[in-house]
Amino acid sequence: MAGPTAAERGEAQQESSGPPRAGRFRRPRLRTIILSSAGLVLAGAGTVWLLYGSSWLQAEQVSVSGTRELTPAQVREAADVPLGDPLVSVDTGAIEARLARKLPRIDEVRVERSWPHGVTVKVTERTAVLVVRKGGRYVEVDDEGVRFATVSRAPKGVPALELTPARSGSAAASLRRFGEDRLVREAVRVAGGVPKAVAHRTRVVKVRTYDDISLELSDRRTVAWGSGEHAAGKGRALTALMKASPRARHFDVSVPTAPASSAS
Repeated sequence: MAGPTAAERGEAQQESSGPPRAGRFRRPRLRTIILSSAGLVLAGAGTVWLLYGSSWLQAEQVSVSGTRELTPAQVREAADVPLGDPLVSVDTGAIEARLARKLPRIDEVRVERSWPHGVTVKVTERTAVLVVRKGGRYVEVDDEGVRFATVSRAPKGVPALELTPARSGSAAASLRRFGEDRLVREAVRVAGGVPKAVAHRTRVVKVRTYDDISLELSDRRTVAWGSGEHAAGKGRALTALMKASPRARHFDVSVPTAPASSAS
């Protein structure tokens, strides 16, 4: 029998030396994919166990910073962090909301996880700019008009707020129109606009109506300020009046373009 022709031998040689058929590696490639997938599943399961089931990443301690009047112990108690729970499951937003609700003295709070075992609580407390006397105690008011704490002793250097609206006439109408809370916020606005040199000597901020707010200074001098509007102009006018009339006892800057002073 005749052997293969030269053309047939060439075709056979080309077939044997050509690139491997795709089907030859299909099974090993499938095995690699399966092993890789299994590895990912195991890694994921390990991560889940590490975060939720392991004792390595549990919440064990709470650090507090930023307190002034509050104590870290008070903040920790109000925060009520679930110690012993997986750190990843600690709801920082819920803790922030709880602190804001339980401790009105807190103005801002930020709660963060501190891996591997900690929770950090950073607080900013409200600062009193006025106090309202209530019986034998004092209610602190911040720069937004929020009454946030009642204390037995007035903070040093913080003016008292006296609300003395009349029950008839324009003062009564002002009270009905704006409400007590609005008058308190206007008093806060006035206190924030007073020049620093005068603010240090301000003992009382007295409110009769929205646009009839006056100051009583520690040396018994008084200032008719008006409303909280045009604070910068009123401040400049008051500073100039005090320099020009050092013996004056009463200053009126309610209309800053026409300020006045008097000895009585």
